[in-house]
Amino acid sequence: MLRRCTAGFGTLGLAGLLGREQAQATEASGPHFAPKAKRVIFLFMNGGPSHIDTFDPKPALKKHEDTQPTGKIYKKPNSSGFMPSPFKFSRHGQSGIEVSESLPYISQVIDDCCVIRSMYTDVPNHEPALLQMHTGNVQPIRPSIGSWLQYGLGSLNDNLPGYVVLRPTNKIVVGPALWSNSFLPAQHQATSVITADMKVDKLVANVRNTGLTNREQRQQLDLLNRLNQLHLAKRNNDLELNAQIKAMETAYRMQFEAMDTFDVERESAATRDKYGRTPFANSCLLARRLVESGVRYVGVYYVNNGNQPWDTHQNHNAGHTKLCKDSDKATAALISDLKERGLLEDTLVIWGGEFGRTPYSQQNEKKNAGRDHHSTAFSMLLAGGGVRGGMTYGTSDEFGMHAQENRMHVHDFHATILHLMGIDHEKLTYRWSGRDFRLTDVHGNVAYDLIA
Repeated sequence: MLRRCTAGFGTLGLAGLLGREQAQATEASGPHFAPKAKRVIFLFMNGGPSHIDTFDPKPALKKHEDTQPTGKIYKKPNSSGFMPSPFKFSRHGQSGIEVSESLPYISQVIDDCCVIRSMYTDVPNHEPALLQMHTGNVQPIRPSIGSWLQYGLGSLNDNLPGYVVLRPTNKIVVGPALWSNSFLPAQHQATSVITADMKVDKLVANVRNTGLTNREQRQQLDLLNRLNQLHLAKRNNDLELNAQIKAMETAYRMQFEAMDTFDVERESAATRDKYGRTPFANSCLLARRLVESGVRYVGVYYVNNGNQPWDTHQNHNAGHTKLCKDSDKATAALISDLKERGLLEDTLVIWGGEFGRTPYSQQNEKKNAGRDHHSTAFSMLLAGGGVRGGMTYGTSDEFGMHAQENRMHVHDFHATILHLMGIDHEKLTYRWSGRDFRLTDVHGNVAYDLIA
């Protein structure tokens, strides 16, 4: 009986719907100060896009083409030397920010964006870098940023999950550790949705019990609730049990709102064409619908079947062009759509990956050369959510090798996101295994200069 009543939203896991009683006992009390942003959409470019081919022009690379890099580098490259970007950079908007020609649509909304050119992370390998960008730690034992936000702020809509991950495939490097609640209470884990098939009954499979009428489901749930309350009375303060009781009620309510929210077919043809009809574009459109309905944090992954598309070790220029053509249009459409609906002001949109790519080629042969992983300098794009639009923050050196001015570590990045959401990153803690943990560990400085 319990299984039948809670069989809904097939990708949702029961623990992802845990109720308010446990939340009240284990959550922080809300924002520490007035937030700039209420919601986050992180458009994650799996594999690491090249900063010097997108948002960080480096004309010195042309002058020093084929010169071997010197100084402190992670490993000695087997390289033909510095490889300049083939993409022309031009100034756009009133701000005059330079953007690559590979991103013509984002160029049109650049005045709503802040470009961080001084990001850096600790390790130039995918698994630890992915974990650090998502959890603040290179080891797979920490809660994700979406879980921390859900823990600290709670849900905006009790009829929907507060933290949703959209991905077109089950196979993704590192996998669920990127959106795990880890040691945080179970209701703060993400709801993972596979977007390979955008039909609403596939996105939210089994959300409705077709074998029972709504009245019959209500009667069944009421009976279960009475039995569970008797069970709970004998187990005072059993937060997990109480949470599961609330979860069944939440799952019941979701039958109605989730079907509407996840149905992108309700959008006009013009809107769908504006985003594009690719898997990533569909996910961006769905992300807008989710935050519009009160989902706190949405992670959208640009990934294919087990691969990292932006990991362009070979034939970089052609691969980069193809990837940007898809990501650029949908990202710009999302930003402009949110703005038109009055949502961009308090919705933070993030575009970027786990690191950048080397300013030098990865192979001795220049033909079809690729770029390797690069952790010491890369770029991130932010829009909305209290961020100052039309500005660049920080710089890398003349070759894009190292972050130089206003260097922003991933911990600083996380501290800034939490601040925009009204959270003091040093105060959002959870006691586990004998000590207080936080997203930024013992690090992190807020980049106040990029906040409006």
